[in-house]
Order: sequence, then C-alpha cells, then structure tokens
Amino acid sequence: MIEPVVDLAWVRAHRGSLVLADVRYYLDGRSGRAAYEQGHLGAVFVDVDADLAAHGGPPADGRHPLPEPAVFAAAMGALGIGDADTVIGYDDAGGVMAARLVWMLRAIGHEAALLDGGVGGYDGEWETGASRRTPAVFTPRPWPADRLAGIDDVAAEPGPGGNPPVVLDARQPERFRGETEPIDPRAGHIPGARNLPCRDNVDAAGRWLSADALRERFAEVGVSAGTEVVSYCGSGVTACHNLLALERAGLPPGRLYPGSWSQYSNTERPAATGSGLA
Repeated sequence: MIEPVVDLAWVRAHRGSLVLADVRYYLDGRSGRAAYEQGHLGAVFVDVDADLAAHGGPPADGRHPLPEPAVFAAAMGALGIGDADTVIGYDDAGGVMAARLVWMLRAIGHEAALLDGGVGGYDGEWETGASRRTPAVFTPRPWPADRLAGIDDVAAEPGPGGNPPVVLDARQPERFRGETEPIDPRAGHIPGARNLPCRDNVDAAGRWLSADALRERFAEVGVSAGTEVVSYCGSGVTACHNLLALERAGLPPGRLYPGSWSQYSNTERPAATGSGLA
C-alpha cells in the first residue's frame, strides 16, 4: 500500500492513474461544495455528510457514523472511483477533513493517501465547476472489526495485553478541556483520554511533520510501538488524521471510535474537564 501522505511531485508523476478527491468541509456553515466549484485540482467532490457518513440516525449514534459498506461503495462508484483506482484526498485544513475518506479507503485495503499541503501547496492551474467521471464499480467491503472501537472500548478497560488502550482526543485543547463546546450536548472529554490535537500534525503551512517528529508527539502522550490506541474527536472525522499520523510515524494502526464525542456526550456517562493526562 502507498504511504498515507504523498507530495505534489508524487501526484504529478502518477497523475494518469489517480483520482483526486476534494473533501473540503466546514463546521461554520460554509459550503465545501461551493469552495470546490470555485476552484479545485481537477478532482471529484466528496461530501463528508452525504458520502462518508450514515444518514438519519438518532443523536445517540453520533453525527457521522460510518455508512453501511454497500452505501459507501455506491457513493464511491457514483463518483467514478472504482476498485482499481488510487485516491488522493485533499482539503484546505491540513488534511483533517480529507483524512476521513483516506482512512476509510485504507481500512478496507483500497489504495489512498492525503496530498501533503492540500490546496495551499498547489501551484498549478485550477479548474472550476464540477469534474465528473464515468460511474465505476466499487465492490463493498466490510469495515474491519480490528480497526474500530465502540463506546465501551473507550472506558480505559484493560485490552488484550492486560493494559488499557490509550484513548486520544483529536480536538483542539479548548474543546478537550471543556472550555467551549459549539456543537455537541456537553463539554469536556472522555475520562482518561489524552489530548493530541490533530491540527498539530502539520506545520503552519499545512505540511506534515516528519515521521520522527510525529513519533515524538505520540511519545509525549504515552504512545509507542507497543501501545494500543483508540482515536476519537467530535464525530469521527478528524480523529482519522491521528490514525494516519500513526501510520506515517511507523507505529501500529490504531482504532477509530466513529461515534466519538458526539455519541458519548449524548449519554449519561461521566465526562471530564481540564487538561487531563495531556
């Protein structure tokens, strides 16, 4: 499988065999599709809400539960992404939104990576409007159980090796500490979780930190080569960025808690505030 992050030179060298996917998404009401249509990299637009999440479920499921495999496959096929296509996802936020698509594809064995630098690192001609591809065959594959975690898995109970998993919260520190919560019912974090803000996996220009630097980040929150990791965020989207960072750092793959804080905060389970173990 290709590396989880590739640069623009790599994309240009392989352009004829790639599908670029624009996964811009905003929590402040702006339209990712509108941003895409104003200028993109010759990519198809992937909608986080419509293409990468199940729809119509109760709040107890979280805001972005994983779609059924057949539904996800149908969405990819309709976009012109087929079984043999390598997908390169990007956004304008250091990859924290596009990571959801890339992680989902890689989790089921499909070749996919993030474009380092995203739109900010692109120096070519922009396309406007929508790019369309011929619908393709994308075979449904089940989400692998060993790459997922549920709400009971984030309660810091002992794992298979007798040690509790390290639960990483990818949100910004102020949300982790419970100082603000603009979206979900309660502020705070899952007790025992450690804060590893995913937006700090990249530098100010949106370029990914080196593997060595990422390993240092993980070591600071107690993650090493033998650590079981569960990653969550607000709704299971940006948590995928930390999971890709694990891969880039050469560490074993962690598990995604898709329900994340949007599910957990809709329960009566205890919540913690403050800096915790971060």
